[in-house]
Amino acid sequence: MRRFLLAVSFFLGLLLLWQWLFQMRFWSPVLLPSPLQVWLYLKGAAADGTLFHAAVITMRRLITGYLLGVIIGLPLGLATARFQVLRDTMGTLALGLQTLPSVCWVPLALLWFGQTEAAMLFVVVMGTVWSVVIATDTGVRNVPPIFRRAALTMGSKRLHIWFKVILPAALPFVVSGMKQGWAFAWRSLMAAEIFVTVLTGFGLGQLLHFGRELNAMEQVIAIMLVIVVIGLLADKIFFSPVERFLHRRWGTSQA
Repeated sequence: MRRFLLAVSFFLGLLLLWQWLFQMRFWSPVLLPSPLQVWLYLKGAAADGTLFHAAVITMRRLITGYLLGVIIGLPLGLATARFQVLRDTMGTLALGLQTLPSVCWVPLALLWFGQTEAAMLFVVVMGTVWSVVIATDTGVRNVPPIFRRAALTMGSKRLHIWFKVILPAALPFVVSGMKQGWAFAWRSLMAAEIFVTVLTGFGLGQLLHFGRELNAMEQVIAIMLVIVVIGLLADKIFFSPVERFLHRRWGTSQA
């Protein structure tokens, strides 16, 4: 309860600071709208369905691209950890491409796929897969060798060791990589939706872009808040509980 009240007090303080900055007119009201203006935009966009429709389209693209990135990255990470030649080649490539800003993939996606959904999915996959590869590789290589030796002593075979011993023991690292991949996927999709215009639907990134074009800062800030809230919900509902469970399961929890 104390932690909850502390968090509420912190965000209320930020809200009051925002309102104070608006009233002091340090910036033009066009550039810094009041919290009330942002709330009114959110209320109107929610009432006419614009916000819900854009959020659904964005989440569909995000989840599809993210799952593809995980499906590709997980076996690549396992193979990189298993074979030294892949660690020296694919591992180095993954490390380099992970540092590449997601927006750098947008020009390639536009040239290769045009103004299509495939272009957006490509950018999201590229933003996700390398984090998963690196986390999986790191997790497997950090499994205590005693686990493998104990499994061999009890008669376990190669595939059984990998799927019943090594991979479960590496899951805390893998989930952390998936969490990081989720954050990169968000950034990648926002870059793609801002630069790629498709007729199959306008997502949150397009609403953000339209707000900038129209100098509607209340729309820009409102969409940014929606993106933040969705990211927090994903972490609190899925990633954090899974991480806590895995750390308790393997005895790595600090609590």
